[in-house]
Amino acid sequence: MEGAVDPSRSFMKNVKRVIIKVGTAVVTRNDGRLAVGRLGALCEQIKQLNSLRYDIILVSSGAVGIGRQRLRFRKLLNSSFSDLQKPEHELDGKACAAVGQNSLMALYDTLFTQLDVTSAQLLVTDNDFRDEDFRKQLTETVKSLLALKVIPVFNENDAVSTRKAPYEDSSGIFWDNDSLSALLALELKADLLVLLSDVEGLYSGPPTDPQSKLIHTYNKERHQSEITFGDKSRVGRGGMTAKVKAAVNAAEAGIPVVITSGFAAENIINVLQGQCIGTLFHKDAHEWAQVKEVDAREMAIAARECSRRLQALSSDERKQILYKIADALEANEKIITTENEADVTTAQEAGYEKSLVDRLALKPGKIASLANNMRIIANMEDPICRVLKRTELADGLILEKTSSPLGVLLIVFESRPDALVQIASLAIRSGNGLLLKGGKEAKRSNAILHKVITEAIPDTVGGKLIGLVTSREEIPELLKLDDVIDLVIPRGSNKLVSQIKSSTKIPVLGHADGICHVYVDKSANLEMARRIVLDAKIDYPAACNAMETLLIHRDLIEKSWLNDIVLDLQTEGVILFGGPIASSLLNVPQAHSFHHEYSSLACTVEIVDDVYAAIDHINLYGRHVVVFCLIGNIAHTDSIIAEDNEVASVFLRQVDSAAVFHNASTRFSDGTRFGLGAEVGISTSRIHARGPVGVEGLLTTRWILKGRGQIVDGDRGVVYTHKDIAA
Repeated sequence: MEGAVDPSRSFMKNVKRVIIKVGTAVVTRNDGRLAVGRLGALCEQIKQLNSLRYDIILVSSGAVGIGRQRLRFRKLLNSSFSDLQKPEHELDGKACAAVGQNSLMALYDTLFTQLDVTSAQLLVTDNDFRDEDFRKQLTETVKSLLALKVIPVFNENDAVSTRKAPYEDSSGIFWDNDSLSALLALELKADLLVLLSDVEGLYSGPPTDPQSKLIHTYNKERHQSEITFGDKSRVGRGGMTAKVKAAVNAAEAGIPVVITSGFAAENIINVLQGQCIGTLFHKDAHEWAQVKEVDAREMAIAARECSRRLQALSSDERKQILYKIADALEANEKIITTENEADVTTAQEAGYEKSLVDRLALKPGKIASLANNMRIIANMEDPICRVLKRTELADGLILEKTSSPLGVLLIVFESRPDALVQIASLAIRSGNGLLLKGGKEAKRSNAILHKVITEAIPDTVGGKLIGLVTSREEIPELLKLDDVIDLVIPRGSNKLVSQIKSSTKIPVLGHADGICHVYVDKSANLEMARRIVLDAKIDYPAACNAMETLLIHRDLIEKSWLNDIVLDLQTEGVILFGGPIASSLLNVPQAHSFHHEYSSLACTVEIVDDVYAAIDHINLYGRHVVVFCLIGNIAHTDSIIAEDNEVASVFLRQVDSAAVFHNASTRFSDGTRFGLGAEVGISTSRIHARGPVGVEGLLTTRWILKGRGQIVDGDRGVVYTHKDIAA
């Protein structure tokens, strides 16, 4: 999805000199006045990049528009009533440029000065570039300014330009600030040109058209004939047509270009980090692997059609599909392992965190375990069309509430390729269509698992029942398909869940950070507590059900158990952080936040007065600002270790979490361990599903009414009984 690091933009790490061109629509508001807030944010980005030792050159439009607004206001003040009745004549553009340039540069100077950055103004015309000496001197001047960390601000000097028409290119040099920025990129040997616009990038059609798609990488041979341009800029001379022309020229000359929004915060920084933002123009784009993009809507519709054929099968036929897939997984274990090992090696070489690599690896025995769990799911009671409730509404009129598949599920998951198998098995058993998007770090693992699974699905259903989305570019399009996709389930970071929530109208089921707590009460069996705490932290620290915060009753300080458990954790390699009390008591660093999920051999320790203090801590810090897109912001899994059953009962009643345990490790919070066979994720929502989500969480209900020709007729001929009948 948009915002992710894109492998095709890996060249960004070598970029040093950047030219940023700001369009008039970015510089000004709709009323023509300067957009001070946007310019302030832009200058702050430039300040940050300047401090990171990038060479930043700014090309700014906006002078004519600003000058026109100021002169119209001045003319209004100096006009008589009779003058106001006359038709308004267009103001001279060169006069507007002269007035506006002064205001524009004054604002840049003020904003940069506030940030302790120095800027310099350079006004040029197309005729200047005819002079070879001028071009050499320009390069030397810019070189000197950049060496002093000064930001050169270029603009075409429209006040004295001899060009007659806005798009006229009589000189063949440049014809607007877009083409000026492309020219400067070549003259000054820039590594990247960023063209800021009032839209996210280049679309296949007018951005206001719902059918238009954002093009993330421009391929001239492919896109030149497909794109339909809308109106030009509301205020500038060029618009997207001019930007694309300038970008194509620069890219063909070897300067990569990105067209992106100047409205979004930190977009330039994100571009330089290699994120998939805006539209990239690159001379090698046509050589990059061109896999035919599957239309997002077509993929979703195909999954729905296949799911309906799946639902039409008998329970035994659907069971046999799962058996066949389980056999195929075991038969192909060697090639699956080989592809997974390649992903793990690539991730290690890329410097990914150990916790991510751990989640990525399919350890020995994992394939056999996945196949076995798939057979367990196959042997479960058929979840579809079960009669959940039967009611006699009236004599001979029977109403049944039955279980039914949700339809088409979109699952976006990070790191763990085993999630693909679990989710696929649950979707098939529950009769749902499925679209999957895994993390790029598991690309090869996901591809081979998808191939093995879909090839085992009979033609009577169709392999398109499970679609594998291989490009993040498709995710924004899929998230728009609320008429085809019924539920989105993100499995991953808080950032991932938040991005998806803000990008779709489709219901979203998932949790963000898993802040799991273990509270050790003063009544605890201390040896039991020791075993549970160690298991909850070290059994699989990367899992979302691993303990992240250990809460200890203050009386255990005197019993020396606190020191003992700290030593045990540190012996196992756990890095400890403390709350305000524990950090000073144990001489460990203070945790920067009780909301933090470590997902590694680290945890927070804090001392509490009693069970009520523990409950308050969990209910406060187990919640998140954004956790679940369905209503609720409930914590994940929390456990109490206590022999006092009254204390335990208070904890179990009052802790507002998806799963609450007594004298058991938080690691039991898992679909397989709960007997669900597998899970699509762990829900921290109050609505639809909560805790580990298995087959039941992928179902909805339907009402079936069976009668003998009854009609309502104003309820005159119906005697309602509303009598429950055994289902």
